[in-house]
Amino acid sequence: MGHDLQLRAATAQDLEWVHELRHRVYAQELGQHAPNPAGRLRDGLDGDNAYLVAARGASRVGFISVTPPWSGRYGLDKYLTRDELPLLAEDDVFEVRILTVEPRWRAGAAAPLLMYAALRWIAARGGRRVVAMGRTELLDMYVAAGLRPVGRTVRGGALTFEVLTGDVSELTRAVTDRYRGLLERLRSAVDWRLDVPFTPGPDGCEHGGASFTAVGTDFRTLHRRHEVVAADVLDAWFPPAPGVRAALTEDPAWAARTSPPTGAEGLVAEIAAARGLPAETLAVGAGSSDLIFRAFGRWLTPASRVLLMDPGYGEYAHVTERVIGCRVDRFRLRREDGWRIDPVRLSAAVGSGRYDLVVVVNPNNPTGRHAPAADLRSLIAAAPARTRWWIDEAYLGYVDPAESLAGLAATDPRVVVCTSLSKMYALSGMRAAYLVAEPDTAARLRRWTPPWPVSLPAQLAAVAALRDPAHYSGRWLRTHALRRQLAADLAGSDETVLVEESVANFLNVTLPAGGPNAARLVAECRRHDVYLRDLSPLSALYQGRTVRIAVKDTEENARIVAAFRTALDLLLPSRQASRVPLPEGVAAAGSAR
Repeated sequence: MGHDLQLRAATAQDLEWVHELRHRVYAQELGQHAPNPAGRLRDGLDGDNAYLVAARGASRVGFISVTPPWSGRYGLDKYLTRDELPLLAEDDVFEVRILTVEPRWRAGAAAPLLMYAALRWIAARGGRRVVAMGRTELLDMYVAAGLRPVGRTVRGGALTFEVLTGDVSELTRAVTDRYRGLLERLRSAVDWRLDVPFTPGPDGCEHGGASFTAVGTDFRTLHRRHEVVAADVLDAWFPPAPGVRAALTEDPAWAARTSPPTGAEGLVAEIAAARGLPAETLAVGAGSSDLIFRAFGRWLTPASRVLLMDPGYGEYAHVTERVIGCRVDRFRLRREDGWRIDPVRLSAAVGSGRYDLVVVVNPNNPTGRHAPAADLRSLIAAAPARTRWWIDEAYLGYVDPAESLAGLAATDPRVVVCTSLSKMYALSGMRAAYLVAEPDTAARLRRWTPPWPVSLPAQLAAVAALRDPAHYSGRWLRTHALRRQLAADLAGSDETVLVEESVANFLNVTLPAGGPNAARLVAECRRHDVYLRDLSPLSALYQGRTVRIAVKDTEENARIVAAFRTALDLLLPSRQASRVPLPEGVAAAGSAR
């Protein structure tokens, strides 16, 4: 395999070759289909399939197709009913089909490369399971890649196929571990033109956003923070309260060199006073992730069963599935329901009694929807006694602090409420958070908390922030106004885009079906130093077309709108003749610094 090998999404010209190669292989060579005079073999799913093509110079080497779940149908539907193969009814199952390589390239690495490309393409669109039909004579190759038979065989013409399946994260881990050397060689040999990185992240989870890489993680080019619009993370657009800044600047040398109170006693007391909670119901940590890892690591094992909302905050799937190895189910939220939790459906799901833990982020990230506290209280009251509920209220201040379930958590051993001080109080860099639980649960977690869990600067900042509620309530109200204006400006960019506001400091934009995908939009906006979050890897329900955009100040929001429109002009050529003018005061993309 030379350095001119290329891996790309199929073009219109590629598809003509795909149809011709399929005829040569599956009609003339293998006898699965009858030959036809046109010498082309088309597929009933051509309009739904994604085709990935490997080429060497001007010569196409092979291709593979992927059928996404949102097409509503699969190639396997011709052979098996959904009752016979229930996994096809899931919302995150992708079918890999028709892996085909030109005869003269079959001895090389083309087939493994195409299978790997399909796996990366699926992961980038939120796929969690794959299903495939593998020719029985090639079964060893598929099993070596990590796929496993489901116990069903089907016939197509003269061929017999084994039905195979696999978990995307497990397949990725197996492939990257087992074939690390081959992948490294391919990485240097392949011109990779897919809209997903060749190599997955080290832990398979994107923590935060990519915008800090543009600023410089070695901190040598911090001036770039004034040039980059970090709308891919949900940090506050406003500065912390004046008292916070005073606490951090009064004697920074002392704050840097001095050990903090061992158990953050002053911070705990301030939280208790501000929230009207007994101090013994509180445990603090260096951000909500610290508390999630610490609590879940104590409560859960690989035998535990957990229910997560989908779409939902990716850290929970990361910890439960990839770190602990729990059995995780998804409660699917629906766009047609406005992404809101249906309490009747959720009650039925939890009522089975099989869940050790149910996680609800409220308001939810990334959907931005809020479930009324009364609904959640009713759900919890009716749920089995063995089921613990983890309620993440990181964005609740944007709704109403009175909607918190902290009071319930302080008395009900089945409920824990986790609250980050990062987003609501403009303290993301400080890393401070707390959870509320009944005293025995909180005490057990405190026993597993190391000394000095929160730094002295963070304790100083958090205490000062909690003492100035008026400053923050004003900033939260201003956030709503900024979000509404940003939503209106983005919606005015093109009538085919769908803008969905949240109740918090972000919104989501979905691109039209058949248009550019979210990854391409994100890449184009980055050319103007505007960073957005592609939600595709988070859930297949987004169909690879939705981005999340954090609310920023007026100037940065204008840059977001300008970059977004410039990207659409490039990605939707039909807009060139009818370009929508920018709102008054919105600068051209990249011009505001």
